[in-house]
Amino acid sequence: MTIHTSAPELAEIRSAVRQLVDSFGGADYYQHEVDAGGHCGELWRAMGSGGYLGVHLPEEYGGGGQGLSELAAVVEETAFAGCPLLALLFSAGVTGTILDRSASPAQRERWLPGIAAGSTRLSFAITEPDVGSNSHRIATTATRTGDRYILNGQKVFITGMESADWVMVVAATADCGPGRLSVLLVETSSPGLTWTPIRTVMNQPDRSHLVFFDDVEVPADQLIGVEGSGLKVAFTGLNTERILTSSICTGVGRYALHHAVTYAKQRQVWDQPIGAHQAVAHPLAAAHIDVEAARAITDRACAGYDAGGDVGELANMSKYLGAAAGLKSLDAAVNTLGGNGVTYEYRLAPYYWLVRMLNMGPVSKEMILNFVAERSLGLPRSY
Repeated sequence: MTIHTSAPELAEIRSAVRQLVDSFGGADYYQHEVDAGGHCGELWRAMGSGGYLGVHLPEEYGGGGQGLSELAAVVEETAFAGCPLLALLFSAGVTGTILDRSASPAQRERWLPGIAAGSTRLSFAITEPDVGSNSHRIATTATRTGDRYILNGQKVFITGMESADWVMVVAATADCGPGRLSVLLVETSSPGLTWTPIRTVMNQPDRSHLVFFDDVEVPADQLIGVEGSGLKVAFTGLNTERILTSSICTGVGRYALHHAVTYAKQRQVWDQPIGAHQAVAHPLAAAHIDVEAARAITDRACAGYDAGGDVGELANMSKYLGAAAGLKSLDAAVNTLGGNGVTYEYRLAPYYWLVRMLNMGPVSKEMILNFVAERSLGLPRSY
């Protein structure tokens, strides 16, 4: 049962998360982990010990028994403190909610306590090189042979494989008919499972990978949900992914605005702070409005999700607005600082490509507009 957190209690969660991340060094710690090839493991374990990774998971599996609203607050405040962790989206968010809503009791007992404690880290693999946004064309196959499945295929831009103990894989199960998918949990140490990092400019500790499955054997009891119903199973986590993407982007947006406003108050040209000039102030004010609007829609999406409603529209709109607001805030902040805005010292520009990427994925803004045009406005399908 979901425990509804009051506004003061939610504010306490936000404050505690910020203090925890600040105790590690915030943006300086994040950049150190990027430069050293780390994956913020110490912070991750501390967040697990503090109950923040499993705040949305059932109490009987070591969670906090609360909801997506609380996890979104954790994600946003972590980013606001300078540590936007994509692993929060995929391990705690996507795979955690899929297991909570679609796994058997034995499977939940097997994986959820580790997710909540921070001792088990998961990745999520659905994207493929030649598929794009069309999940019905997934080519990775899971073939049932006795008491196991045999996985073959490739996935691309899979986040956090270097630190994951398990990867949740969406694959086609041909025996169920064309386009029918299934979800499997695969141990990353499995023979035949390999990956190679993709070099990007995103300056993040959770790296992207090309993943290969070559006759990987997966025990049948690691099938999540019903065979052939994988798309339905996956979307219990994909809507979560959209919502939490908004939270990570609005968190970065708030971080950028906070630093830009501080700078604009202190930096003086012609005997007055540059923040007194409308050319500086107005872009920051407009970005702030966009961030707050995105946060409001994201709050509505979280409340709908926790109530068990259909949140497809709200999840997509929150992702669209949050990602755009985060990017707009970063751009305004960098512009406010001028040349200082593109230095590593001021810790703004290093977040740019992460938020720019989140404007394209995990679902593109064009596909969100397609969804809203068709589902919300009733217009003919365009693809």
